[in-house]
Amino acid sequence: MKLVWKILAVIIVIVIFGFALENMQEVVLHFFFGYEIRGPLTLLLFGVFLLGAVLGVFAMTPSFFRHSRDLSKHKKTIAAMQKERDAQQQARVQPPQPDSIVNQ
Repeated sequence: MKLVWKILAVIIVIVIFGFALENMQEVVLHFFFGYEIRGPLTLLLFGVFLLGAVLGVFAMTPSFFRHSRDLSKHKKTIAAMQKERDAQQQARVQPPQPDSIVNQ
């Protein structure tokens, strides 16, 4: 199975490399206020893709921390419930203690 994944990875790299070789034309990317970037189409596409990936990671960061905080709360709750269950099981196993006799 690892061999299949390696072959697939090599094919994908070859296709991307071929795409890069076929799209080496210089293009102009226009921004606001007259700012522009000139460069090969492949590099600009890669840069935009990379920028999107970075922004996606930044957008997911708050939910990641929220989920990890919730997970730690749930783990603490589970630990407390297991401790309580163990205490109840221990109480059932032990024989009842005799009443003490008080002399008056």
